Amino acid sequence: MRHRKRGRKLNRTPAHRKALLRSLANSLFMTEKNRIVTTVAKAKEVRPFAEKLITLAKDKSLHRYRRALSILGDEASVNRLFNEIAPRYADRPGGYTRIIRWPKNRLGDNAPQAILELVTDEEAEAPEKRKRRGKRLSVKRKAKKEAAEATAAPKAAVTVEEAPPAPDEEASVKADESSEAVEAESSEEDETTDKSEA
Repeated sequence: MRHRKRGRKLNRTPAHRKALLRSLANSLFMTEKNRIVTTVAKAKEVRPFAEKLITLAKDKSLHRYRRALSILGDEASVNRLFNEIAPRYADRPGGYTRIIRWPKNRLGDNAPQAILELVTDEEAEAPEKRKRRGKRLSVKRKAKKEAAEATAAPKAAVTVEEAPPAPDEEASVKADESSEAVEAESSEEDETTDKSEA
């Protein structure tokens, strides 16, 4: 049984593993584009480590600053984390990083590589909800929506017909009716003249 054996050993001693995670997190926070290229296994180990640090840095307090400093060990990295990185994700409840698989394996040992990067500002400010259901349900929703619109259209027409016209509208309606009657008479006269000529 493998109870309580969470995480990857990465073929390192515990102290070496801790130093590796610390180094990769510092690199992630200090690079200009906030991305690093590493192996997939290392990226999966560093991801929760880095995300917990960002969550820690969201609340600016001396206690949290000192905790982050004791974990990372680099003051410049902690300053950047608290002043630049954490404020970007103030309204985001987690999910600050992403892992993208690199298409080519490493040349020396053919290890699969990945890019670990922080989510960009646009995505951090407005996280979009993913579609959780397939096309079948969306087709059903469209059919329901169309049916609702079809039933709503006759009701709207009925309400328009029932409304009494305003006094100004009555005069314009009578003028329209009289002009329609004149047009109808002229079209009848044209038809009769056409028939008599033929």
